[in-house]
Amino acid sequence: MGLFQGAERIMGMGDETWRRHANPWSGWTRFTILPFFALAVWSRVWIGPWALVPVALVLTWTWINPRAFAPPRHFSHWMSRGVLGERSFLARPRAELNPQHIKAARYLTAVSAVGAVPFIWGLVVLDPVLTIAGMAVTVLGKVWFVDRMVWLHVDQTGIPLGEPVDEPVY
Repeated sequence: MGLFQGAERIMGMGDETWRRHANPWSGWTRFTILPFFALAVWSRVWIGPWALVPVALVLTWTWINPRAFAPPRHFSHWMSRGVLGERSFLARPRAELNPQHIKAARYLTAVSAVGAVPFIWGLVVLDPVLTIAGMAVTVLGKVWFVDRMVWLHVDQTGIPLGEPVDEPVY
């Protein structure tokens, strides 16, 4: 099992959860997690060990988020297509995927991981520049990853962007 499948398993992502996560509100609100996490960790300055409460709330939101929204009425939104592409990326044997998509997913995950280093260190030493710079790189890598998953979905389904997608197609 690879890194991507391990993350999917930890999050408990079944078919219904993926349908709900394809709601653009779910996809876009996931980008609140890093800023909320940074604020929660930073709150240790103000509330000491009670900072574990907001940290736990953010981790709970991370798990709830893909389940919090109803499935979308249609799956034509850019974010919905990105989620469907990610689902396809995780569900299909690698032999069925364009090797360029696999390579791009690995590189973009590495970009996010590189951003995580200054983000985490910035949280440890309470450096706002490192925290924000690391968060920016991490989010950039993730947004680019989602865009690549849109491209993968278009390639896998043959449904061009802008065309209606009424039901999830992987």
